[in-house]
Amino acid sequence: MDKSLDYKGRWRNHTVAFRVSDEEAKLLNDLVALSGLTKQDYITRRLLCRDVVVQGNPRVYKALKNQMAAIHEELKRMESISPDNDELLYTLQVIAITLDGLNRENPLLLQGQSHFPTENKED
Repeated sequence: MDKSLDYKGRWRNHTVAFRVSDEEAKLLNDLVALSGLTKQDYITRRLLCRDVVVQGNPRVYKALKNQMAAIHEELKRMESISPDNDELLYTLQVIAITLDGLNRENPLLLQGQSHFPTENKED
């Protein structure tokens, strides 16, 4: 049997399981995707009150793009935002905090520039 070790080389031999609603599962999956961590690492850090530090990588940027597209579609569908939309508002807050952190990490994003090469087009 292979041992499952954590990032510090400790053997993870205990299973923790719990049930969540469909809405909680969606929110959890969204937050995991935005963090760039595995679901196990994300839940473990949150349960132990440790910071979840997002490292910018293509997977995180793709998750941000997908979440913003989903939020855009939801906002187009809605007539107004109310406190009943707390999961949507919470996801927006997480995205804003994540983007702010990524912008501080990469100041080129703040200037509206990309770190990907672009073509110079003459008018």
